[in-house]
Amino acid sequence: MATAAHYSAEKVVIDGFDVLRLTDAARQTDVSIARTLGNNAYEMKVRGENILWTPHCLRQLNQKPVFFGNPFMAPWANRLDQDAFYANGKRYLLNPNLGNFPRDSNGLPIHGLLAHWPDWKLISLEADEVSARATCRLEFWKYPDLMAQFPFAHTIVTTHRLRDGVLEVDTLLENHSTEPMPVSLGYHPYFQVHDSPRDSWKVHLAEGNEMLLSEALIPTGENASLQLTDPSPLAGLQSVYVLSNLVRRADGCTEFWVEGGGARVAMTQGPKYHVCVFYAPSDEKYVCFEPMAATINALNPMPRGSRPELQSIPPGGTWRESFWIHHEQH
Repeated sequence: MATAAHYSAEKVVIDGFDVLRLTDAARQTDVSIARTLGNNAYEMKVRGENILWTPHCLRQLNQKPVFFGNPFMAPWANRLDQDAFYANGKRYLLNPNLGNFPRDSNGLPIHGLLAHWPDWKLISLEADEVSARATCRLEFWKYPDLMAQFPFAHTIVTTHRLRDGVLEVDTLLENHSTEPMPVSLGYHPYFQVHDSPRDSWKVHLAEGNEMLLSEALIPTGENASLQLTDPSPLAGLQSVYVLSNLVRRADGCTEFWVEGGGARVAMTQGPKYHVCVFYAPSDEKYVCFEPMAATINALNPMPRGSRPELQSIPPGGTWRESFWIHHEQH
């Protein structure tokens, strides 16, 4: 256990799983990261209330894997429209016989390979006068079943940093391949506010373009200007918006939030997260603001023949970006 000033970082065992816990005692905030369940920051408790939706205990979530907390989506976020993707002018086929990627209700590959991946290695667990932080690494290139689906040798390093009551999730990619590596990752955090019914919640969506979707929830290549009041009553919104060309602050970041009962939970995404997916099914007590490096199905051409701009990492290069989660009480 590391402690300094009012910060601490420790490793504990919960339901038989290694959990990394970061604490900011001055702001009564604790973050818990399930390292062997996808390196998922599944709890962010502020004064005892979890602002990240996690429906069951870790043992149940391991027995019946579902999305919860703040899952990591890589090497593609959200959906692909086929069991294949394109990179550097070549088409790569997925191997469904390996059974290591989920499918949506239409049978499409969804959310990548790593949402529940167990083999994240703890690199450092530290606290000082400035923050508490945990850094974990996944050497993607070491695992044949991963490389069979996405044959770009790379390493992922993720740092969860708790500072001044704000959780930063910092993601670093290192491309070890001899070719450029496309970047289509994202996160899928589930947010909730307490002490107020869902139908009273309001949300702020950053200004930008709404990407229109097919019936299979794949972008068509068409865009529309987002026309919503700000803030918008959650009860009047559709369940999914895919937002691009986001209007950004001077620092390149953009913010989304949900509020209710005098509390607000906000997600701020850095400039290399080009897209945010808003997901809020009407029968659930959460909303999602999903920071994504590229849009849904960005690794494949869109139905109208266009292809969105896609970031890539040169051989031997790196990609790095953060997003931040924080809670405010009014």
